[in-house]
Amino acid sequence: MVQKINNKKSFSLKFDLLTGLSPGAISKKRLLSDMKGMYYDKDAYEKIVVEKDAVVYEFYDLNINPNPENLSFGTTILYPGKVGDEYYMTKGHFHDELNTAEIYYCLRGFGYLLMEDQQGRTEIQEFKPSISVYVPPGFAHRSINTSNDEPLITFFVYRADAGHDYKTIEEKGFRKLIIEKGGQPTIIDNPKWNIQKTRR
Repeated sequence: MVQKINNKKSFSLKFDLLTGLSPGAISKKRLLSDMKGMYYDKDAYEKIVVEKDAVVYEFYDLNINPNPENLSFGTTILYPGKVGDEYYMTKGHFHDELNTAEIYYCLRGFGYLLMEDQQGRTEIQEFKPSISVYVPPGFAHRSINTSNDEPLITFFVYRADAGHDYKTIEEKGFRKLIIEKGGQPTIIDNPKWNIQKTRR
């Protein structure tokens, strides 16, 4: 049975350390078809999505009241896979309330957290089990799974009124990408990044 969250009372919720999933809440799923325009190799994307519209990642939105005194939290389960030579990744987002930070704690798997602010400053931190990453206010952020055979599972916490601005990333992308080159994760400039568009 799915637990109904009462934001005015304490509550507990189980997240499985192996799968990242919770028996007490329903996850939101992002299919490959939901990631249109996110990958720089358009031909590879269109071929793969027709063959199999796989789940790229899933995450939890617990419907915490969006007040600044509350915290939202949950897990993201980012599955292994590639589109061309680009690893599976989350869409990435700014917060609507730019002056809000976020914490990620890696439970399982390997990958990176790609971050970029409005001025184009890029920061990249590695994910591996037991590592926590702090996302400063004002930075868009995207998780990338560089494993070939296991999910990247992270636990996140952010101020409940922070909100999510996906549109800016959908339109512009990130300035940097992480691809597989010579069997290793490699940082490259995004050939599709549109410098003409600015955050609304």
